[in-house]
Formats: sequence, structure tokens, C-alpha cells
Amino acid sequence: MDRSLGAALDYIPRWLEFQLRHTESPGCVVAIGHKGRVIAEHAFGFADQPRGIALTPRHRFRVASHSKSFTSTAIMKLRERGRLTLDDRVGCYVAGLHPRVAETTIAQLLSHSAGLVRDGFDSGYWQDRKPFANVQQIRADLAVAPTIAASTRFKYSNHGFALAGFVIEQVAGESYASFVKREIVDAVGLAETRSDAPLARGTPLARGHSAKWPLGRRLAFPGNQSTRALAPATGFVSTAADLVRFFGQLAPDARASVLTASSRREMVRRHWRNPHASIEGYYGLGIISGKLGDWDWFGHAGGFPGYITRTCVLPGPGLTISVLTNAADGLAHFWLDGLMHIFTRFARDGAPQARVRDWAGRWWSLWGALDLVPVGHRVLVAMPALFNPFMDASELEVTERDRGRIALAAGYAVHGEQVRRVRAKSGRVTALWLAGNKLVGEADLRREMEQRYHGASARRR
Repeated sequence: MDRSLGAALDYIPRWLEFQLRHTESPGCVVAIGHKGRVIAEHAFGFADQPRGIALTPRHRFRVASHSKSFTSTAIMKLRERGRLTLDDRVGCYVAGLHPRVAETTIAQLLSHSAGLVRDGFDSGYWQDRKPFANVQQIRADLAVAPTIAASTRFKYSNHGFALAGFVIEQVAGESYASFVKREIVDAVGLAETRSDAPLARGTPLARGHSAKWPLGRRLAFPGNQSTRALAPATGFVSTAADLVRFFGQLAPDARASVLTASSRREMVRRHWRNPHASIEGYYGLGIISGKLGDWDWFGHAGGFPGYITRTCVLPGPGLTISVLTNAADGLAHFWLDGLMHIFTRFARDGAPQARVRDWAGRWWSLWGALDLVPVGHRVLVAMPALFNPFMDASELEVTERDRGRIALAAGYAVHGEQVRRVRAKSGRVTALWLAGNKLVGEADLRREMEQRYHGASARRR
């Protein structure tokens, strides 16, 4: 692991901890892998906020549509053994389907191009109003004609992956759960992953939480319900570390994997572009992909009542990142993008040089917090409240131990002006002057604001 990667890993927990406080989110777990090895795990907040139970990296999460990547891997495993082909019509394996559904291919199911209904005709389970659909209910929905013609566009369908699960059972001659456990979960070494709930007694499960509104407070959801026939689409329970292990071995250049490199390339290949979306993205076979800056990525995301999760592999730098949140309004997508921005900046500018390294720290003013983040030969003035903390960050040039200048800043900022640190007699840095703006530590600002405004409020009353 090079020094720039280590420097990025040092800043990431500081930023995520602030994000959790700033957004008042219940909890978040992040795991990071590098070239097949988990190199960092962090947990923030609560597994059960109303009861005050702290979250740990070992808590399981409902990772929802990450399940589709497992299901696609199982299909590719059967394909490698010559048990099926991607061009096979699903009607060859599953009876009772509408004729047009029966004509769709396995590849169309896995790439969401079969044109099938997304969640059936009563998907109240996504609102936690009813149990998830059983086999009979899924089959009844699939006895109806597809919504649109196959291979006309990308159209997401959980029912399509339930149908892929039926195909696996028919071809393998055993249950979906048992085949996937032996051939994928156990083969990769995922000790904290199951294809569905409920979990065994004593297994730590992070409870899902509602959004804060409309109640003005968050409620905890059970999170331990079975997804029944929809397990191949949304049932999986896992940890961030296990998702890093699983998705990391799907990279085409991974040293070890349950699939051949050819199968992995076919899974991550861009089969369909996501239409009518402001952010460009693609879908392969059970795999989402895209690009951030110069880095391509692939992976998947998941949404379950009370949980938002996302995992990405960045083949270029050999990184895998998983961010799991346990709230209906969880910010896993934004936080994972933020982590990629952090890694990108350190990869570009390198680890901090010796003369700037001790300038790291968080400073506060009436306007909020700023983070000084040494990168390369300069110090970034990051805004930890942003989803990309380094966006348009000013850059400081250190000229003396406690002095420098703002070497680069936006036109509306203080480009070219002076910077200095103030030390107490003990030698501890107690304040930072950015041009004419004095920033202090969080506790000092809190006291200053209480004295200035609390007293004034009391006098006005």
C-alpha cells in the first residue's frame, strides 16, 4: 500500500464522522479493500438509535439489490459448467409463464432488458405493509404479458431476478439458498453473508430506521423479515467487509475468483445505458457501472425498508469500497462518491510532504467547520459538510512553521492572502487565521457562541 493511499485512509473516518453528525444519520459502516484484501473498516453511529446501541463493523445489514450480483454470479457459474447458456429462453426451465415472458432469455433477465414488470401489481412489501411475495404470487404476476417489448431499453425488474432464481433451482436441482451458499458465499469465504433473513439468534443485525420526517424523529424497523421468492433480487444480508471481498473478486484482473475472467468481463461489460437519467450509468449482468473523473467503477447498490447501501470496485487503483447505511434516507450513494473523490485527490497529488504534515486539523467559525488536509506539498482547505469535501478547495502554501499564504482560491475567496497559526505558551495550536478570518477549535467556538448569543437571548426575554 503506497503512502498516498494511507493518507487518504487517515482522512476518510474524520470526514465520515462529521457527515454523520451533520446529517443526523443513524449509522454507517464503511469497508475498503485493496487488491483483494480488506484494509480498513469503520463504524459510526447506532445499530439501533432509539435504544442507543452502538454500530460495529460486525453488524449485518439488509443489502437488498446487491443480491442481483450474487444471483448473476450463480448463473455464470452454471454457464461455465455447461448447464445453461445466456441465450436460453426462460420458458425452457420454468412453466406457467405468459408466452412472451417465456420467450425472454436469461441474458435479458440479468441485464434488465426483458421488459418485465418491476415489482408486480401490489408491491406493498416495499412500504413494509405486507410480507414479501411468495412463489405463487410471483408466478401469477409473470403469467401476465411483459410491460414493454424485450430488448428495447433498460427497465429494472425485481421480478426478473426472482425468475432467474427459479431458473437456478431448476437447473441446479436444489434450492436457490443452498446452491448460492455452497458455490458462492462459502467458496468466496463470506462468513458474515446469508442469502436471506431471518438470521440466527445472536447474530448482530443493524436495525433499519425511518427518515426523520414526517414524524420529526426516526423509528427503528425490525429488518429481519424474509424476502421469500424475491431473495434472488433483494434478500441478501451482509457486512461491508464481506461485500468488499465478494465484489473485489469479480474484477476481471482479480487474482482469485469463483468465476473465470471471461465470465467476469461479461458481467461488468456495459450492456445497457440507463435512460432518462442526469448521471450517466450502465448495467451489465447483475452489475451497475459508471465513471467518476478518470476512474471507471462497477458494483451495485441496494434499497430496503430502512437501509440504503452501495459497493463499488475501481479497477484502475485496485480499490473496492462498500458503504452501508441504516436509514430510509441513507446517504450511501453520496458518501461513496465522496470517498472516490478523496482517493482521486490523494492519488493525483500524493501523500503530504514533511513540512505540511502537521497542519492537519479541524477549525470552526460561525459559518461552520473547515478541515486542513495536507496533500502533496500543499494543504487543502476542505469543507467536511460537502459530499465532495475537496470540491473547489483552497490550497495553502506553507512558508514557515506557522505561516503561509493562500496559493490558490476561487475568485470570490481570499486568493493570495496570508495564513497563520496561533500557539499557546504550551506550544499547542489554538487558532488559525485564514486571511482576516479567525477560526478556533469546536469547544472554544461553542463557548464563544453561548456567551455571545445565549446571554443576549436571555436579556431580550
